[in-house]
Amino acid sequence: MNLYPAIERAPLAEIKKIQEKELRKMLCYLPEKSPYYSRLFKNEKIDIAKIKKLEDLKYLPVTTKEQLQCYNDDFFCVERSKIVDYMTTSGTLSDPTVFAVTDRDLDRLAYNEAISFACAGTKPGDVFQLMTTIDKRFMAGLAYFLGIRKMGGSIVRVGNGIPELQWDTIQRIKPDTIICVPSFIPKIIQYAQEHGIDYRGTSVKKAVCIGENLRTSDFSLNLLGQKIKDNWDIELYSTYASTEMNTTFCECEAGQGGHHHPELIICELLDDQDRLVIQGEYGELVITTLDVEGMPLLRFKTGDICRFHYEPCRCGRTTMRISPIIGRKNQMIKLKGTTLYPTSIFDVLDNVDFVENYVVELHSNEIGTDEVVVVVGTHHQSEEVVKELKDRFRAKLRVAPEIRFEDIEAIRRVQMPEIKRKPVKFVDKRQKDTTQK
Repeated sequence: MNLYPAIERAPLAEIKKIQEKELRKMLCYLPEKSPYYSRLFKNEKIDIAKIKKLEDLKYLPVTTKEQLQCYNDDFFCVERSKIVDYMTTSGTLSDPTVFAVTDRDLDRLAYNEAISFACAGTKPGDVFQLMTTIDKRFMAGLAYFLGIRKMGGSIVRVGNGIPELQWDTIQRIKPDTIICVPSFIPKIIQYAQEHGIDYRGTSVKKAVCIGENLRTSDFSLNLLGQKIKDNWDIELYSTYASTEMNTTFCECEAGQGGHHHPELIICELLDDQDRLVIQGEYGELVITTLDVEGMPLLRFKTGDICRFHYEPCRCGRTTMRISPIIGRKNQMIKLKGTTLYPTSIFDVLDNVDFVENYVVELHSNEIGTDEVVVVVGTHHQSEEVVKELKDRFRAKLRVAPEIRFEDIEAIRRVQMPEIKRKPVKFVDKRQKDTTQK
C-alpha cells in the first residue's frame, strides 16, 4: 500500500474539496442508517442538501458524550450480523460507551495506523514491540496490530507492565520500535539499570507513545519526555487518538504536532458557545468521522482542549497538525487563582525519581473553590520531601497543591482497578463534596 497518500501533500484547498465530498456522502448515510441521527435530523428539521461546505457544519447540532451514552445503541448503523468486533471507550471520566465496528471499519482502522506509523518514520520490515493491551475491549491495541500487519511490519504482543518480560522480549526478538505509554519507559529504564541490562545498546531505536503528552505547547519535550531522552537517547513520537475518532494523529520526525489524516476525519475547534475559535487559539476538539460504516459520529465533542497548526512542515506534508492536548474541558482546575489541568501536575510528578506512584484528587472546599490533593506513594516520607515537592510545583506551576502520603500498594490498587485498562491518576470529587454538604 501507499504509506504516504497524495492527499497529505495536497494544497489545503484541494484537501477541503475532498473532505466536503466525503461529508456529503456521510450526511446521506446518517439519516438512512442511524436511528439517532435520523431522529435528530427530523426533529431539528435539518435539510442536508444545504450542507455543502465545511463552513456549513455550524448549522448542524453537536453530539455530546452524554448523548452517546444515553442513546448508545441508536448510534449503530448496521445490523448486528455485520458487526465483527465490539469495543468500548476507556471510561476514564464516565461509563464506557460501546462501539461496533464492521469488517470495512477494521480495514479503515488498519489503513489509519499504517500511515500513522509511516508518519513516525517506520517502514515495512520493522519489528514493533507492543507494550499495551490488545484485549479488554481496547481499540488501540487491535488497531496497532492491524496497521503494522498492513504496512508490512512485524509485531510481538507483550502487553503492558512486567519489565522483566519486556526486556527478555527485546533481547530475544530485537524490535526496532516499542509502542507504549511514555510514563512506563522510566520504569523499564530503572529495571534495566538495577539488573545490569545494557539498554542503550539494544535494538530499540524509537518509541511511539500513546495516552500521555511528551511535549509542551511549544513542542519542546516536557519533563517526562526530557527525562526519557536524558536516560535513553531513542527517538520519541507522540500520538493522539480516541475510540470515538477511529483515527490517529501522529508526529513526524519534525516533532511539531500530530498530522491530520483529512480523508478520515473532519476537525473543528469550538469555544464554550460552540462557535469556531479564531485560528491559532485553543478550543475544544470536535470531530466528524468519514467513511465509518458501523458507528459514524457527526460533530462529536471530544472534551479535549488543543489548537491547530497550519505552517508548512519540513516533512513535506501539508496537512494540519494538532498541538499537545492541554487538558480535558471538564477537568480544568482553578487553584489559588491559577488555571491548570491535571496533565501539568502529572508532568511534575513523573519527573521525580523518589515518587513511586500517585493519584491527584480534586475537591471543593467550604467556600466552593477548587482544592487539589496529591496523594503520593514513596519510600521517603518526610517534611523535607513535602517541601521539595511543593517547591517543584511552585517552580513549574506557580502554585502548590496539598501533599498527602499513602501506602504505595494502596495507591496502586486505586490506579489500576481490574475493570480499567488505563491507569487512574486523576479523581474528581467535586460533585461528591457538594452532595455531602
